[in-house]
Amino acid sequence: MSVAITVREVPDEVRDVLAARAARAGKSLQEYLRGMLVETAARPSVDDVIARARARVDATGARADADSILAARDVDRR
Repeated sequence: MSVAITVREVPDEVRDVLAARAARAGKSLQEYLRGMLVETAARPSVDDVIARARARVDATGARADADSILAARDVDRR
């Protein structure tokens, strides 16, 4: 089931920029904003990503220092 969301007091300049982006994408402003909301909700927040990474480190005890990360990155570059 869908729900309507109202956002009040959006500055005119912001509305104009978003409307122009929507028009360039061939969408209504409503379609454009709905898409942005759906995409945003689908991505985990930075705090969630950090919490998951910390939980993996705590569970595995795996640690990597900067030198080992850079060395692994550079292995195929030689």
